This record gives sequence, C-alpha cells and structure tokens, in this order.
Amino acid sequence: MRTYRELFRQPEFTPLFLVASTRSAAQTVTGLALGVHIYSATGSPLLSSLAMFGPSLAQLIGASTLLSAADRVPPRAALTGIWLVFAVATAIQAIPGLPVGASFAVLLTLGMFASLSGGVTYGLLHEILPKDGFLIGRSVINMSNGATQILGFAAGGLLVTLLSPPVTLLVGAGMFLAAAALARFGLSRRPARAQGRASIAATWRTNGVLWSSRPRRYVYLMLCVPNGLIVGCESLYVPYEPAYAGLLFASAAGGMLVGDTVVGRFVPTRWRVRGGPMLRLLLAAPYLVFFLRPPLGVAVGVVFVASIGFAATLLLQERLLALTPDTLSGHALGLHGSGMLAMQGVGAALAGAVAQVVPVGVAMGVMAGVSVVVTLGLERGVRAGRGIPGEVPGSGGVPGPVPVAGEAVS
Repeated sequence: MRTYRELFRQPEFTPLFLVASTRSAAQTVTGLALGVHIYSATGSPLLSSLAMFGPSLAQLIGASTLLSAADRVPPRAALTGIWLVFAVATAIQAIPGLPVGASFAVLLTLGMFASLSGGVTYGLLHEILPKDGFLIGRSVINMSNGATQILGFAAGGLLVTLLSPPVTLLVGAGMFLAAAALARFGLSRRPARAQGRASIAATWRTNGVLWSSRPRRYVYLMLCVPNGLIVGCESLYVPYEPAYAGLLFASAAGGMLVGDTVVGRFVPTRWRVRGGPMLRLLLAAPYLVFFLRPPLGVAVGVVFVASIGFAATLLLQERLLALTPDTLSGHALGLHGSGMLAMQGVGAALAGAVAQVVPVGVAMGVMAGVSVVVTLGLERGVRAGRGIPGEVPGSGGVPGPVPVAGEAVS
C-alpha cells in the first residue's frame, strides 16, 4: 500500500484518523494553556515544563499496571472511556483557584490512563490495515498530528491571549469529549485481540517477553531516549520566548509534518535503512545552535529543520513490529508509546532543572548534545539487530513460536 487513496478506502481508517486528530488537537490546546498558566502563577521554568510534559512520567506507572488491557479490551470501548476521562479531568483543571499541587495530581492520573491510548490506537491501526499499510497509515496520523499541532498551538495561543488559560482548558475538554463521541459512534465493535484478563501480572509478563529480546531492547531505547531529550529542549520554548512559544511549537509541528510526509509516502523501502541514522542525528544536532542564543527567526528555522528528524520514529516503529508477534502488537506499541512519553517527561524535568541554573539557550544546547551522544551510542546495536540468524519473522527474536503474555516461556 503506497497511496493515500488506498489508505482511506480501508474500512475504519477514517474514523480512527478523526479520533486521533481530535485528540491531538485537544492535547495541544490544553498543554499550552496549562504550561502558560503554571508559568504565570509560579515563574518557574521547571514547573512549566513539568506541567506540559511531566504527566508523561506517570505513563511508566500505567505501563507497569494497565498496559495488558491494550490487547485484552475491545478497542472501541477503551478509546471511548479514555477520552471521556480526559474530558472530565481537563474540565477540573479549569476550576478557578485550583492549587498547583491539585493540578499536578490530576495530571498524574491522566498520565496513567494515557499509557493505554497509544497501544489501543496503534494496535487497532495495525489490525485494520494490511501488513504493508502500517507505515503509511502511521505517517498519515503523524501528519495529522503535526497539522493539528500547528493549528492547535496557534489557536491555543490566541485563546490564552484573548480569553484566559482556564477558558482554553474548557475548550480542550470539549474537544476530548468530541474524540470520545467519534470513537463510540465512528468505530465498529471489535473483540479484543488477545485472550485472557487484563491484570498487573499479565502486564509484567508481557513486558518481560517484549524486553527479553536484545534487538527489541535497542529499538525501544532508540525510540525513547534521544527523542525524550529533544522534547526536553521543546519544553523550554515558553521560558526561551514567552511571547512566541506558540510559534516555536508550531514550527516544530511543521517540521514533523514534512518529515512524516516524505518518509511515509515517498521514501522507497531500500532507502529506509540508510536514511534512518541520518534522520536520528538530524533530530538533535541543529539544537546545538541554541548555545549561541539565536534570535527568534533563526530559532524557528532551527526547530523546523530538527523536527524533520522525528520521522525516524516511523522507521523504528516499523522495525519494532517486524520483531513482534501480532497478538502483542498493541502492547508492544503501547510500551513504546509509554516509554517514549515517560522519557519526554524525564527530558522536560532535566531540561527544566538545568535551566534553573544556566541560561535557557545553554540548557537546550546541553540536552541536544546529550541526545547526539546517546544516538551514536545506540546506533550499532540497532543496526546489529537486523537479519539475526535463526529468528522467525515477527517472533521478536525468540526462535520458534512466541507465547502470548500469561503463558510460560520455554
């Protein structure tokens, strides 16, 4: 599958696309509103960064306790329930005078529930598309995320300026409610992909199966760590340019949109292996310019170019699915999503802490430098994981059949 026409002809792709796009717009608007609100109330770059990205840390808790439900709960019911919870919690954030501590408690709860959303969404995407359609389907959803982030940050910045952060949060709550409605009435009823009851024990067993493969471990680490460090740079846009943070976020989203469009639609399969390492370095290297505290125009251009490198995630996700049995696809993608978002929270916390003691531009350069070093360190392991003798395609590095979580591993 290589064309968008073929993609949108697939049953259920369009409603899933609409659910993902609406959710992305809601998270963009509410994230910016909450970040500005916390920064205005506290004046702290650390708390502002954590307000926007810190809830991702809670995904580690969700990935350790709830993630087995990604393949064991009917996807329509799961997505409807998740976005209803987000709608209610976001409305709570808009309550006037809500203490900062209470806001972070709500964000912690949302982070736990969000650990399921990626696994359910992309597990369902893998289920409704043919094998050769996942990359273009994932890229289109990423492109939509980029476009909705551009519009969402612009609209969010306008709403925050003209109205207030609490009113903007209420708008975001309405958008989450719309995502829940689209999931409930747009998706068809499907059974769970895997049998068995979702539980903490099942989550731990499946995590163990997925993590036991050395090739998968390197892919997971490359997906999560360098990416998280660069999101740490992004978390400092508000203190770097308080009045133009929305423009920097929109530029980052635009770069992601271009990268996902080119890689998902136009890059031939034979070029993907060669292009992956260059894209992974492109994600971090341009941010080194921030050591020089560039003016706004240069900063916008640097952010745009660097964000094209996020397209490397598409290639790594494709590799992850090739190493994973279909019955664990939702859990595997959910573990990746939770790990990536958790590392983004770590990156935001580290970047905020560094920015407390050095200029914000220097902190961004430091995070970018560490990301480059980590990327180079993991590259050999990612390359070595291709074509391992004795592996069964889709087996995840385990010779012969791979059991579903809950079964014994011989």
